[in-house]
Amino acid sequence: KVIELGSGASFLKSFITKNEIKTSDLTDYYFLDYKKIDACNTGFPDNSFDKVVSSNLIHHIAYPTIHFEEVYRILKPGGLYIIQDINCSLACQLVVMLMRHEGFDFTKDVTNKEIPCNLTEDPWSANIAIPNLIFEDYEKFNKQLNFKFELIYKKYSEFLLFLNSGGVIAKTIYIPLNDFLNNIVKNIDKIFTKFPKLFAMQSSIVLKKPINK
Repeated sequence: KVIELGSGASFLKSFITKNEIKTSDLTDYYFLDYKKIDACNTGFPDNSFDKVVSSNLIHHIAYPTIHFEEVYRILKPGGLYIIQDINCSLACQLVVMLMRHEGFDFTKDVTNKEIPCNLTEDPWSANIAIPNLIFEDYEKFNKQLNFKFELIYKKYSEFLLFLNSGGVIAKTIYIPLNDFLNNIVKNIDKIFTKFPKLFAMQSSIVLKKPINK
C-alpha cells in the first residue's frame, strides 16, 4: 500500500502502475483518492502504508519535524518514505531570484515546532532551503526525531532537465524534446550534478522506518 502526500495533479499513477497507489492533497480535486489531507496531520491510522511518497512537497511544509513524525506514524515498520525535492543549489537560487518565484531562507530552524519555516496562513508558500537544511545535516534533524528514520539513499539530479521541464513554475517557457534529446540532456546533467552545491536542482531521498521501533 502506497500513499502520495501533496499529489497536486496526481501524475504518479500515470508512471507507477504495479502498486496499490493512493493519492492525497490539501485540495479537494475530484481525481484525488483522499481530499483535504494535511501532510502534518493526515488522519490515517497508525502503520497504514508500506510506502509514503512525496514530490516537491517538503519545501512547502511549515513545520518539517511534525511532518516527518506524521509520516513515521502512518508507515508500517520497515516502510519507506520516498522523497523527491528541491536542491537549493547556487543555480537554483539564481533562477528563483530571476523569476521571483518562491524563495529561500537558510536561517530557519527546521527542528522547531513553534516557529514556522513558511507562512502558516498560506500552505503553498515555499522555502526551497528546507530540504537542504534537513538533509545536509541529517544527523542533527534525525536526532530531533529521536532517530526515527534510517537514511538509506540520497542522490542529486537535474539541472538543464529541470529548467526545461516547467519545474520552476508552471508558466516556465520550455522546449519540447523527444526521448532521444531528453536522454542527451539527462546525460549532460550527470556531469553538472557532480557539483550539487552549484548545479543540481533536485534530490532523491529514501528513508526507512526501522522494524524494531
